[in-house]
Amino acid sequence: QVQLVESGGGLVQAGGSLRLSCTASGRTFSSYAMGWFRQAPGKEREFVGAISWNDGNSFYEDSVKGRFTISRDSSKNTGILEMNSLQPEETAVYYCGATNVWGWKATKSPLAYDYWGQGTQVTVSS
Repeated sequence: QVQLVESGGGLVQAGGSLRLSCTASGRTFSSYAMGWFRQAPGKEREFVGAISWNDGNSFYEDSVKGRFTISRDSSKNTGILEMNSLQPEETAVYYCGATNVWGWKATKSPLAYDYWGQGTQVTVSS
């Protein structure tokens, strides 16, 4: 069993930055990947990016490339999502998740994830 606890959401103006954290506890996390998703009201959960916990490799959805960065602090079992140049349309609840699946297509699907954080609200004002 893995527990994920998120923090760091809030309100930011368009063009601003936010940093989200996701701390894992429970069983050893080294065999997992951590993904970040977001879900706006009335919309499906959307993939943002993911990081392999073992080697730190990461990849992103095209819409956030160059603006969002995912990293990990293995000593603290914490994943970080740094978001820059945020836009109002990126207002959503942001979730971290844990998966044993690592692959360009598979890791992007919410169905691949066994565990989820509680979600944190990110609101970008215009």
